[in-house]
Amino acid sequence: MAASPKPAQRKAALTPDGTLPVAYAKLGLFTPTDLVLHLPLRYEDETRLTPIGDALPGRSLQVQGEVTQCDVSYKPRRTLVAKIADASGELNLRFLNFYGSQAKQFAVGKTIRALGEARGGFWGMEMVHPRYRVVSANTPLPDSLTPVYPSAAGIAQNLLRKQIAVALAQSDLRDTLPDSLLQRYHLPDFARSVRTLHHPPPDIPVNQLEYRTHPAWRRIKFDELLAQQLSLRLARNARRSQDAPALPGPVDLVAQLQAALPFSLTAAQRRCWDEIHADLGERHPMQRLLQGDVGSGKTVVAALAAAQAIGHGYQAAFMAPTEILAEQHFHKLRQWFAPLGIEVVWLAGSLSKKDKLAACAKLASGAAWLAAGTHALFQEQVEFARLGLAIIDEQHRFGVAQRLALRQKGGQPHQLMMSATPIPRTLSMSYYADLDVSVIDELPPGRTPIVTKLLADSRREQVIALLRDRCRDGTQAYWVCPLIEESEKVQLQTALDTHAALTAALPALSIGLVHGRMKSRDKAATMDAFKRGEVQLLVATTVIEVGVDVPNASLMVIEHAERMGLSQLHQLRGRVGRGSAHSACILLYQTPLSDTARARLKVIFESGDGFHIAREDLRLRGPGEFLGARQSGAPMLRFADLEADIDLLEQAREAADWLLANQPDSAHRHVARWLGGRQEFIKA
Repeated sequence: MAASPKPAQRKAALTPDGTLPVAYAKLGLFTPTDLVLHLPLRYEDETRLTPIGDALPGRSLQVQGEVTQCDVSYKPRRTLVAKIADASGELNLRFLNFYGSQAKQFAVGKTIRALGEARGGFWGMEMVHPRYRVVSANTPLPDSLTPVYPSAAGIAQNLLRKQIAVALAQSDLRDTLPDSLLQRYHLPDFARSVRTLHHPPPDIPVNQLEYRTHPAWRRIKFDELLAQQLSLRLARNARRSQDAPALPGPVDLVAQLQAALPFSLTAAQRRCWDEIHADLGERHPMQRLLQGDVGSGKTVVAALAAAQAIGHGYQAAFMAPTEILAEQHFHKLRQWFAPLGIEVVWLAGSLSKKDKLAACAKLASGAAWLAAGTHALFQEQVEFARLGLAIIDEQHRFGVAQRLALRQKGGQPHQLMMSATPIPRTLSMSYYADLDVSVIDELPPGRTPIVTKLLADSRREQVIALLRDRCRDGTQAYWVCPLIEESEKVQLQTALDTHAALTAALPALSIGLVHGRMKSRDKAATMDAFKRGEVQLLVATTVIEVGVDVPNASLMVIEHAERMGLSQLHQLRGRVGRGSAHSACILLYQTPLSDTARARLKVIFESGDGFHIAREDLRLRGPGEFLGARQSGAPMLRFADLEADIDLLEQAREAADWLLANQPDSAHRHVARWLGGRQEFIKA
């Protein structure tokens, strides 16, 4: 219910051949089926009229009246005001932004039906920018609630409604699920469910629509979860039909590496290695996620997998998202493998052209068995002689296309992904259902508990005094800042300013600085000096979030902790507590705190359990933010809520297995309805 659209809005109307206009791509809508599944955000009730005299301020309602007056004023700004009246009273309709022909629609004597929020104005009750249309006195009221859809610039609601109505009438809404499944899970049929949600009758309980508990909503959420489960199972099955090099049995290089390590594997590390070792022996590509809390020892397990591949005559690639982390891996891998006669090459964007070409030549010829680096590993000019294993650290930071590009360097190599962000159970059941998961659920001996303290920024001087005392006693410390330089939008303390301020306040200390815009050699030199103990205090941005291992560093200060996510805070905190000294992490925050920031800080203060923190992070942020780059490779949930709809997720997992085993054609039709061609990248 609105005035005729402006010319700019008409661009989103139906095209002559009935296909969706290009503008709809902004909403992810490409086919009529997409329109059927483009469900309302909320509803407006246009099925009843409220007498104007009964309008109360603050209430959204629909009124109908005859125009008695219409004026355009120019002070203090150009404004259209139309007065309408019914038998019970008068109401002003005020428009601050209007186009020229709009005033003609409010000619005296015309009947206007308007929907909006009533409020008290200087000249009595009014509505500002209501939705309206010109009607006759006997124009019937709608018999269903009016849907309000997610939209975008240039796509008017009335055009969306018309096009969705056409899609509902013309699309194949026959059920993809057999009656036996619908009965087992007490689900209504698909056609009735989508029609109910697009056009709910006025007597439907509004709270069931708002909280998505109505049976029609439960059917839609079940279907969405089922499509996700089916697509991931199909992708997994497709991978298992592909050929990969089998790397079975005991390998001398693995035994030599284990014998050379200055520590013994924990029971959890041995269990995970056994699972990976079994996968590598298969003739289909391994697709395993190795997850473990900060400092649990994932890298050495990955190194054993690399040794297994190399021992069979295949190369291994170790990719990390940042140069600092990738370089840490390079030095550690070289330390372990060089004494065993295995050359490890380093490949990153900051290398000179000459060094890059030299590294690429060694990989292409097979002279180098192991490569460590950043996304530079999957650039077009990089070729491997015989890639058998791709290891990806902090895998959620890479897009699916990037991970796929690395795998395609060697046909179908095995793939091992690592994450220090534990995956909550609901995510592993849904977004990671296509992966095998190994969990290192214990820390190596010698790791000390970290005491976490919350301090307001007003106590900064006390923190600086504590730093002075601890560093004088031989401790090393980190001071982490979220920005490199001043931002006009977000005025946060910067690493540059903090470094200058701390240098002035602590002249007796050697203070280093590391941030993402430094040249790689400068970063590496500072980090090496910190590891050697020549730098006592390291001021850094969050580039040190992962991979930095300095056992003597036992104190960390994090600026503006209220601005950071839980997983990031937990990762940063894990940079200390790596030696035998008592360790502490001080979270400096600025007041006032939002409710979300307060909740985050409470969780990180009370818990050091990465799995609990990950669950809370998922609850506070939702799966889209939590998953990061993986969302580009797995179907994101638009309607289901993993925590609230855990029962539907369990049922969808069960139904997916049954459908694939008993009615595979139905399974494929269901995936096609919900995902179309968008499931392609899930195979990465």
